[in-house]
Order: sequence, then structure tokens, then C-alpha cells
Amino acid sequence: MTKIEAPTNCPSCNSLLEEVNYLLFCRSQDCGHKVLKLIEHFAKSLKIKGLGPATISKLGISSLEELYALAPTDIAGRIGSEVLSAKLVDEISRSKTAPLNVLLPAFSIPLIGNSASAKLSKVCTNIEEIDYDLCRSAGLGDKAASNLCTWLEKDFHQVSGLPFSFKFNRPEKPEQSSTPQGVICISGKLSSYKNKAEAKSVLEGLGFTVKTSLTKDVTYLVNESGVESAKSKKARQSGIQIIPNISEFIGEL
Repeated sequence: MTKIEAPTNCPSCNSLLEEVNYLLFCRSQDCGHKVLKLIEHFAKSLKIKGLGPATISKLGISSLEELYALAPTDIAGRIGSEVLSAKLVDEISRSKTAPLNVLLPAFSIPLIGNSASAKLSKVCTNIEEIDYDLCRSAGLGDKAASNLCTWLEKDFHQVSGLPFSFKFNRPEKPEQSSTPQGVICISGKLSSYKNKAEAKSVLEGLGFTVKTSLTKDVTYLVNESGVESAKSKKARQSGIQIIPNISEFIGEL
């Protein structure tokens, strides 16, 4: 049987490949195929119609900066169709209104998808406010928070000049006086937050009333330990919903 040798260099840019858990990765920031895929993902995330692989190749762009720097005449000349180029110009112009909720997942940051972005949008306003502690308080895991902070430190400057506000679309807060989210009782040790005070701050910011005792008005009981405590038994008997993980609960709101 002929032994198959693993490639040592990227077939696109010839850079040395890095092996991670038996998988090969090209780490070059200038890899043409890699850049093409990043732009494809960005266009798909922002729903820029008409900006597929073939069009990206025709435009001859190698970065998002080049995409947004193209003049309408440049796009028309490279695509070769006034009708298609006019539509693409409109799509690119429309995409400039994309909020940070959409942009973060579009930048291909490992573990930063729609769920992580949604969680962040509930606790901060713009990209300048994001740091590791805020990511964790929003419910992101350690690896996701580290990935985002590393990207902000090392790579954000590459896209900071793009024509976006880099602000989140904040979810509307419920009227506390008439339609509160509910009353939450936090019981036992937490795994999703450092302490109860931190969890309470996030939950109250989302419109919940937080208590430490299981009173009659409680609608949710937090029990992240998995231990069937007296409060848990009482909550089940009373039809109170039990929350096994606050972060996941917030993400489903």
C-alpha cells in the first residue's frame, strides 16, 4: 500500500502548514484562498446579494478595505455589467448600516457567532466597551472571550476604518412597572458567573427582579449545581421553572 504523505505547504500560498489535532492549517494572513473565504463569509453574513466567489474574483479584491473603497465606476468596469454593478453598489451601500450584532460573527473570529454576539449586545453598547471581564459577565466561555479579546488587540485595526458604527443594536428593555420579565431566585453556587452579585447585575439589567429566597412571586429558580435541594423540590411542586445555566437562559430570551 502506498503511503500518503501529508502536505507541508499550503497549496494556495505555499506557506508552511501548522498541524493541530491532526488537522493542517494555513496561518498566513496573505493566503489568497483564505482571504477569499473570509470575504465570502463576510458577504454572506451581511447578506450582500451578488457578492459571491465569482464576483469577488472579478473585483480583484483581497481585503474588506478594498471592497468598501471601490468606486461605482470601478465595480462596473470589473464586473462588465451596468445592471449587476448598480445592484451590487446598492447592496454594499446598504451593508454599511449593519450593527455590531451582525458584524462580529461576520469577521470569522473563532467561537464568536450569533449567540455570543447576542449576549454581548445585552450588556454593552459598542466595540470599545468590550473586554474579557465583560465577555464573561455576558455569558461567553473563557476560550470565546479570549479569542475575541485577542482579535480586538491584534486584528481589529485592520477593519476599524470600515464605514460601520461598530455599535450594537440593543434589545428593547421591558417596562419595569407594567411588564417585568419575572422574578428570579438564585440558589446555590454558580458556574456561569463569578458570584451572585455579578449574575444579579446582568439579570436586573435585562428586566428581572432577583431574590435570594423562594417567595410566592418567584417565577424562576436558578440551580446550576444540579443538586436537588429543598428549594428545587419546592419549585417543582409549585410549577416554577428551574434554570440550570443562567448564560444559556439569557441566550434563549
